[in-house]
Amino acid sequence: MPAKIPATIVTGFLGAGKTTLIRHLMQNAEGRRIALIINEFGDLGVDGGILKGCGIENCSDDDVMELSNGCICCTVAEDFVPTLEKLLARDLPPDHIVIETSGLALPQPLVQAFNWPEISTRVTVDGVVTLVDGKAVAEGRFAHDVSAVDAQRAADDNLDHETPLSELFEDQIACADMIVVNKTDLLEPIEAKGLADRLRAEARAGVQVVTTSMGVLPSAVLLGQNAAAEASVDARAAHHHHHHHDDDDHDDHDHHYHHDHDHDEFESFTVELGEISDPAAFSEKVADTIRAHDILRLKGFATVTGKPMRLTIQAVGPRVDSYYDQRATTRETRLVVIGQAGLDRAAITAALQAA
Repeated sequence: MPAKIPATIVTGFLGAGKTTLIRHLMQNAEGRRIALIINEFGDLGVDGGILKGCGIENCSDDDVMELSNGCICCTVAEDFVPTLEKLLARDLPPDHIVIETSGLALPQPLVQAFNWPEISTRVTVDGVVTLVDGKAVAEGRFAHDVSAVDAQRAADDNLDHETPLSELFEDQIACADMIVVNKTDLLEPIEAKGLADRLRAEARAGVQVVTTSMGVLPSAVLLGQNAAAEASVDARAAHHHHHHHDDDDHDDHDHHYHHDHDHDEFESFTVELGEISDPAAFSEKVADTIRAHDILRLKGFATVTGKPMRLTIQAVGPRVDSYYDQRATTRETRLVVIGQAGLDRAAITAALQAA
C-alpha cells in the first residue's frame, strides 16, 4: 500500500500570523510539492488571494484551494472531505498538504475527519500546529484585536457567541502537536521564554513549543512530525462541542513578507559517532538527551555492531523511531540535531558519544 500523504493543520486566532507562516513555508519548501487548503470565512478570499499568484516556485494557483462556505469544522462532509479527495485524485498528488483553518475553528473535528473511510487510508495528520500571537497572549488578550474576532463571530448565526475566547484558545492548545509563539520580536526575551514555558506546561505531554517572529520556521521543524494525530483525537480534549468560529487572518497581512529575517532563531549541526552496540539503549539515551536540551528534531543513520543493515533514526521531541532500511555503506553513525538557537553543542555531542 502506498505511504499516506502527510497533512499539517495550522490553527490560531485572527492575526496570529498563519498566512505569513504558510507563505514562508512555501518559499522554503525544499522541493516538496505542497498543496494548500485555505478556510476563508465568508467570500472575501483574502488569504487565498495572497497565496495565489505569489510567484513562489512549486506553488501554482491550482495548488491553493479555498473553502469559503463557513468554518471548516462545521463543513467537513460538504466541503472539506470532497476537496481533499480532489487533491488525492490528482495524477501527481502533492507530497504534503497544509490546511489553514479559520481563526475560530476547533481543530479537533478536523483531525477526526481524517478517520473518514474516504480518506483514512490515503492521508494522515502529520501534525497540528497552533500559532499564538505572543504579544497578545502575554497581555491576556489572546488575539491582537479581540473586538474584530468578536465581531466576526457575531456575524455568523451558526456559531456559539457565548464561549469565552480563553476557552477557545485552550481548545487550540489542547489539540496541538507544536505550539508556535509568534511575534516574539515584540516581547523581551524573558517574556517570550516565560510564555513558552507556561504554554508548554498547559499543553499535553511531549508537545513542542517554539518561539519565532514573522512566522519564520524552517520546513524541517514545521513538517515531518509524524504525529498521526487522527489516531489520538480523543486525547486532544476539547472543552466545547458547539462550534463557534470565524475569522479570516486579515491581521496577518500587516506584516511585511519580504524581509531580511532568516532562520537565525534555529540551528542544526551534525554529530558523528562510531558503531552502536545496543539500539534500544541508544534510543533511550537519545530521548534523554532531547529532553535535557530541548531538541526539536534529531534524525540520521546508525550502524549497529554485527548488523549489515543501516539503522534509520528519526526523533520528534522525545519520541524516537528507528528501523533498518538498507545495507550500510559505511560503519559510522551520523545524526543531525535541529533546535532553536543556543543549543549546547558540546554537551549534546558528549551525551550522544557516551551512549
